[in-house]
Amino acid sequence: MQKSPKNFNPEPFDYHQEVELTIDTLTNLGQGLGRIDGWVVIVPFALAGEKILARVYRNHKNYSDADLVEILEPSPDRIEPQCELFGQCGGCQYQNLAYPTQVEWKRRQVAELLQHMAGIEFPVNEVITSPRQYNYRSKITPHFQKPRGGKIDAIGFLIANRRQQILDVPSCPIAMESINQKLTSVREKVHLKAAGYKKGATLLLRASADEQVITDPKATATEQVGDLKFSFLAGDFFQNNPFILPAFTDYVREQAVASGAKFLVDAYCGSGLFTLTAAPAFERATGIEVSEGSIKWAKKNAAANQIANCEFLAGEVEDLFANVTYPGQETSIIIDPPRKGSSPEFLSQLFRFGPRSVVYVSCNP
Repeated sequence: MQKSPKNFNPEPFDYHQEVELTIDTLTNLGQGLGRIDGWVVIVPFALAGEKILARVYRNHKNYSDADLVEILEPSPDRIEPQCELFGQCGGCQYQNLAYPTQVEWKRRQVAELLQHMAGIEFPVNEVITSPRQYNYRSKITPHFQKPRGGKIDAIGFLIANRRQQILDVPSCPIAMESINQKLTSVREKVHLKAAGYKKGATLLLRASADEQVITDPKATATEQVGDLKFSFLAGDFFQNNPFILPAFTDYVREQAVASGAKFLVDAYCGSGLFTLTAAPAFERATGIEVSEGSIKWAKKNAAANQIANCEFLAGEVEDLFANVTYPGQETSIIIDPPRKGSSPEFLSQLFRFGPRSVVYVSCNP
């Protein structure tokens, strides 16, 4: 048995102990979950129904993490991933699972999370699928660590389930073709200038609607969504699958309108994506954002797209709705918070405002 790391908890499994188990389900992170005598073992890249051999590398208080060693009985839904690095790179979870089965698992996971975390039993709609399963992502941020001996080693993403080790990624099949073309020259330049880096760094490659790939976070990027054109800083957040954005924003607008509200508030408006795509369906629309920089871009985008029935306000964190004059019961709210979700302070403000309906957009169920 390999020597265990410092502070390794040896219960219930030794370090690198190999165990056989059957995967019962997938977590909302796409990881396989099975049990041995009731004890949960999480195994990335294993699929539901598979019998596998796994190697334990960490024991937590109530579950263990393990690496997939061998598939003893594969799932009928297992497919060959397009990326040669799949299973090593921590960037993807589902390339080994047939796409129709992927989306069904995602639907099921939302239903299970509503049930287990909120006590809500409610039917979850069928998933609206992406027009592209590969070459859809408009932004990637590869990393590299501090040079050693004047040379930079791997440029890429964290190795799956490792906290610091970076895997070298020369190209990424989920990134747009133009990004992969640019990535080659960006990597070459970093290696040539290795001596100039005193520490590790994160790179940016952002595909812009004007067919260029931007590497400067402060440069202006553009995106086309239906008939609307959006401009924003390349380093700022913007939805990263442009191919699904027309259907995505149409759906959000339809849900906001469905309540019969006259007014709209987009409470994490950024550069105005949901505000501007939904505004024509309301008498008035307001976008709120704590970032004054984002508000400036939202105003520019409203003017450039000639949408006149909306305003954008830089709100204070303590009282975001202070300058919203719409009556709550006549207002629909869209929220698309950061990955960690809305803070208790924000939620208490939202409840006090008392909107007619809330449309909650989330990248993390």
